[in-house]
Amino acid sequence: MSDETVEATALTSRTTVTAPQRMLSGVELKELANGRGFAVDETTGDRMIQALQEIVDALEQRWATLEKLGTAPPLSTTATAQWVAQRTVSTAADESGLLTQLQRARQELPQYIEAIRAAKRGYAEVENAHQGRLDGLSPA
Repeated sequence: MSDETVEATALTSRTTVTAPQRMLSGVELKELANGRGFAVDETTGDRMIQALQEIVDALEQRWATLEKLGTAPPLSTTATAQWVAQRTVSTAADESGLLTQLQRARQELPQYIEAIRAAKRGYAEVENAHQGRLDGLSPA
């Protein structure tokens, strides 16, 4: 067996396929943050919030245009054109469609922002508690 064959066999045996992980909902993320399941410092949290808020703002500004994806495009009256028009609508608005996913993001992102705010509060509380303990150790 050549070195290349051994390498390929080793690589193949180490490669695993994993199913996609389910993302946490905004509610679950808030519960995790409130239960101190995760924390984030002020600076990082502010940057995360800013990025998410920019996405929310962009969705809100463009929502009227995006909603047009849920209506049939004006095509001719031929059977093929009508099929394409309906297919376009169903693709955009079905369970995994772009419009459906954007609507979910529009609903979830504000909750993610609230979760990050809770995580920042948790981080600050833990830091203050640690600082208090350290201050208690210093000679008076």
